Amino acid sequence: MSCRNRLVATLVVFLQAGTGAAWPAGAAEPALSAEAARNKMVDEEVIGAGVKDPRVIDSMRKTPRHEFVPAADRKNAYFDMALPIGSGQTISPPVIVAFMTEQLEPEPTDSVLEIGTGSGYQAAVLSPLVDKVYSIEIVESLGRRAAAALKHLKYKNVFTKVGDGYQGWAEHAPFDKIIVTCSPENVPQPLVDQLKEGGRMIVPLGERYQQTLYLFKKQNGKLVSEALRPTLFVPMTGAAEDQRRVKPDPLRPGIVNGGFEESSDETGGVVGWHYPRQMEAATDGEAREGKRYVTFHNAESGRGAQALQAFGVDGRKVTQLDVSAWVRAKDIQPAVDQLPMVAITFYDERRATVGVRGLGPWRGTFDWRREHDRVKVPPAAREAIVGIGLLGATGALSMDDLSITAAAK
Repeated sequence: MSCRNRLVATLVVFLQAGTGAAWPAGAAEPALSAEAARNKMVDEEVIGAGVKDPRVIDSMRKTPRHEFVPAADRKNAYFDMALPIGSGQTISPPVIVAFMTEQLEPEPTDSVLEIGTGSGYQAAVLSPLVDKVYSIEIVESLGRRAAAALKHLKYKNVFTKVGDGYQGWAEHAPFDKIIVTCSPENVPQPLVDQLKEGGRMIVPLGERYQQTLYLFKKQNGKLVSEALRPTLFVPMTGAAEDQRRVKPDPLRPGIVNGGFEESSDETGGVVGWHYPRQMEAATDGEAREGKRYVTFHNAESGRGAQALQAFGVDGRKVTQLDVSAWVRAKDIQPAVDQLPMVAITFYDERRATVGVRGLGPWRGTFDWRREHDRVKVPPAAREAIVGIGLLGATGALSMDDLSITAAAK
């Protein structure tokens, strides 16, 4: 199942430093060995994000992520970012891989099922932590490439096959742990059946662009859920997509909770916004609409301070978008050509980037003001990711009442 997480790497303007990369965008890449760059990433990003399990951290230090990405992107292998791996799919950012692995609580005797081999990186991280890893990939070209990479690197306890992960791998069930790296609307019943009593499963569930990462524990034959965080994964294809009831309307593009009024009781985050970095919601009476707004703070040039959301848009029918927001800035200084903005990156049906548009950028200090622009939608666009925040700039940016709608013809 080709199901890699699409965080920021697909968002061109965040590509280098917007996700808290190992070195700032535009700066000369340090002459670091792969091992040194990997350790730097783990120290600054993985541990910095709160991952504590020493076995998981050790595996992240030893797993050669650069071996699982195309040669053209190896220079970016140790940024905390997703990277394209072909067939419209991506390799997940290291922090997401480490977080999901830690939540599984892997044990040396575990048999683990992975739905979505992708590049093979997640399976490689799991390999030294468990007894066996069984991984399924629905895209044949990706599955064969990942299998070759894992064999070349001598991950002898990882077993792969090409197939629809919705059905699991009954031949090797039951599994102690199951990790799903793509998003179905609901947990496939075959995976429930193939999870051992007392086992753990981590899976992103929800609509195409609004998902929550859940941890499930199997108790008395049923799954008990714990919501972990908002997330954004590619959809599970095959049978899971055929059964999806709620699908996006690309003729009515827009964002959820642009006023930041809704918070999640499950995850504690701001509803609709994924992967927030250095973002705080405020209720101090200064909101321009409703009672809440958000502020991004950053004191270290190049470190990410942003949040993301995605939506469907058909560029054949929707030719322009109206984008508006209330913004306020304090002491904003750019970081190697990065300035705060609302950045919209458009993708075609293969999830290749076809254009970047936006509102802003902003610098310096100013009080609340209403910003508006009308941006063109590339005809090939079929979906988009919007990123808001400081990107890699320093200072503080406040935002309220963000709106993105199809422009009237």
